[in-house]
Amino acid sequence: MRALRNITVTVEPEVARWARVKAAREDLSLSRLIGKLLKDRMLEEKAYEVSRRRFLAVRPRRLSDGPYPDREELHDRAGLR
Repeated sequence: MRALRNITVTVEPEVARWARVKAAREDLSLSRLIGKLLKDRMLEEKAYEVSRRRFLAVRPRRLSDGPYPDREELHDRAGLR
């Protein structure tokens, strides 16, 4: 098991109250709750970055082999009636 690090966090009174209530509801210490929230956020950001890189690694491709409609055809309201 890795050694855990202590940190000092300063929050507004309303945030501190919310955190104490949330920790109590989840049967966690305030320290464990904050650690869990930070770890969850870190994992979300890592997963997003992996997905973003995977998406950007895909080469663009044409949607059709035929010609694309021009601007006039795309905005022709009479053609929609």
